[in-house]
Amino acid sequence: MDATEAIDATMSGIEEAWAAGDAGAFAALHAPMATYLAFDGTLMVGRREIESGHAPLFRGIMRGSRLLSWDRRVRLVSSDVAVATQMGGIVMRWQGDRATPSAKRVSANTTVLVRDGDRWLVTAFQNTRYRPWADTLLGRLMTRSSG
Repeated sequence: MDATEAIDATMSGIEEAWAAGDAGAFAALHAPMATYLAFDGTLMVGRREIESGHAPLFRGIMRGSRLLSWDRRVRLVSSDVAVATQMGGIVMRWQGDRATPSAKRVSANTTVLVRDGDRWLVTAFQNTRYRPWADTLLGRLMTRSSG
């Protein structure tokens, strides 16, 4: 398996652990001292915090939800470091078999991964809600007034 395939396996594993509601498996795909910055600014450092931060979500509001991603781009920075950017979002359990998340749940993600033997682990993750300027009220007004 080449690096890109191994990175994709890690990223798929994250989605699988999320769907299973398994905070331990989710955290295990992160490096021991990984940083995880959630969309709301919550910072979790290390596997223990990542697991303890996600466990109540998986038991509560995120129970039965699915994490989806698309438009992933992977860039190898070195033979042991990669940066992946992608779009992602959550489909909540009450949204059924919906194929895409609602617009309010779409985020742009940056993930830094490090090689750990034959596998890759997340060492840093940043999640930012996707709100393109052109789609905001002010952005639409500014575009209309300048055209």
